Amino acid sequence: MAEINSMTVAAEMKPPSRVGDHVFKWITGLMAFSVLVLIVVVGWELYKGSNLAVHKFGFKFVTSSNWDPVEENFGAWPFIFGTLVSSLIALVIAVPLSVATAVFLTELAPPKLRQPIVSIIEMLAAVPSVIYGLWGIFVLIPWLREHCFPVLQKWLGFLPLFQGPIYGVSMLAAGIIIAIMIVPIITSVSREILRSVPDLQREAAYGLGATRWEVTRIAVLSYAKRGLCGAVILGLGRALGETMAVTMVIGNRPEVAASLFAPGYTLASVIANEFAEATTDMYLSALFEIALVLFAVTIVTNILAQLLISAMGGPRASRAIQ
Repeated sequence: MAEINSMTVAAEMKPPSRVGDHVFKWITGLMAFSVLVLIVVVGWELYKGSNLAVHKFGFKFVTSSNWDPVEENFGAWPFIFGTLVSSLIALVIAVPLSVATAVFLTELAPPKLRQPIVSIIEMLAAVPSVIYGLWGIFVLIPWLREHCFPVLQKWLGFLPLFQGPIYGVSMLAAGIIIAIMIVPIITSVSREILRSVPDLQREAAYGLGATRWEVTRIAVLSYAKRGLCGAVILGLGRALGETMAVTMVIGNRPEVAASLFAPGYTLASVIANEFAEATTDMYLSALFEIALVLFAVTIVTNILAQLLISAMGGPRASRAIQ
């Protein structure tokens, strides 16, 4: 009997099996590694498709402004310029609006008003980009051409950015339409980040006699600034790759102009517009290289943003957007 009891105790003291933990660890690790593999595969396929253009034009493809499919002379600089400028315009407009909206919903809005506004913002995020493009053509462009752009030119015409003829379709119009599209994304993420700020931060500031504005500025926004930068990066990723809405309002002219009233072109737009028209191998290869450049611009921009956040706050900053 004593021997049986000792065997029972030994069986009960046997450590539980860790097979499930090991399987879970390997499965999740494999899924994480598959993301890296996917990025490498996409980059490799784009490089293979652009092989002809890469060998013919080299680095000149990035710096040249000539895009002539008839003579098979291609350069991507106007498209890179249009992508970066339109995205920068969108961020300048969208970031203050989005963060202010998130602060209002988190800190100031009454509960009865908060949920309807949140629902509307989520609905705007679900609207297809082609709908924004159609609205931009028939509503936004005429209003900008007849009312907004003339006022900007009247008061800010001494700046090169607001000089030249007004067409309606323009780089500025593309930036505005992108800003409208990324506001729901940045607002939603920023709102969740601000909600995660501990109430102890607010209570401590109020206890020291701070006003509501001081509490929001010092205790909330300062605490959440790294996460807010992560929200901006998500919006920037959407802005860099936006296609249909931008194609419909930017004018699609491959040139580099100082005026924001001038038409432009983006990397994504030229692929959408001309891929079906690419009848030669070199033309198709050039469009593949455009896609490769867009892929590289997106990756480099996100890496620089990560470095910026790390420089802002040290080791904790890099975890804010993970």
